[in-house]
Amino acid sequence: MKLENIKIVMVGTTHPGNIGAAARAMHNMCIANLTLVDPQCPIGEIAYSRASGANALLDNRQTCDQLAQAVADCNYVIATSARHRSLAWPELDPEGLAVKLSSMDENDRVALVFGREHSGLTNDELQLCNHMVSIPTNPEFSSLNLASAIQVLCYEIYRRQASQPAVKAPEPQDMRASSGEVERYFEHLQQVLESTGFMDPKQPGLIMQRLRRLYLRSELTRNEINILRGMLSAIEKRRN
Repeated sequence: MKLENIKIVMVGTTHPGNIGAAARAMHNMCIANLTLVDPQCPIGEIAYSRASGANALLDNRQTCDQLAQAVADCNYVIATSARHRSLAWPELDPEGLAVKLSSMDENDRVALVFGREHSGLTNDELQLCNHMVSIPTNPEFSSLNLASAIQVLCYEIYRRQASQPAVKAPEPQDMRASSGEVERYFEHLQQVLESTGFMDPKQPGLIMQRLRRLYLRSELTRNEINILRGMLSAIEKRRN
């Protein structure tokens, strides 16, 4: 895939120096798309000073209120986390992530999502992601600076991409579905499961979380999404 189709998404960042340092790390590795979700600090002198010349990335940054909005156009969303979750999520290390991305086609769009400095990503935010990546560190001192984590992943991706030929884009119907398309399917699925009585809308429990994990792991194509939504529509029509 193309490096220009990778975006770094920083959620709820509280220190402008981390944003500037992240821009510098990205620019080192030819990754230029920076998106900030609900930033908790101004992007001013401190951020530009830490960017050390990567000013264009800060100038051209996108800002969104919610993570779902930031990744809606992406076909593959990767969360970064150092915390173990109660519901296990498909996990990669940095090298495995780079190998995975190198096999994707040139039209795929990818988001690498980095959470808040002190608390990371929420479980709801993680539900939007296909995989989780963790950077191996000293188990007795595992906390990485945010920009350092971005540098590690960008380096692994750049190193792998620089030596790989581009993968030809598939036919439009065989392209991976975007995050926005998958989210609309999940909304449709939940609606049907509730209307058929399979799932109690007041007590959905872990059902939707587990179904999300199943489908996100499958990396659905647009054609597959259309088939699945057609099945749901047929069920609705039959019931009516």
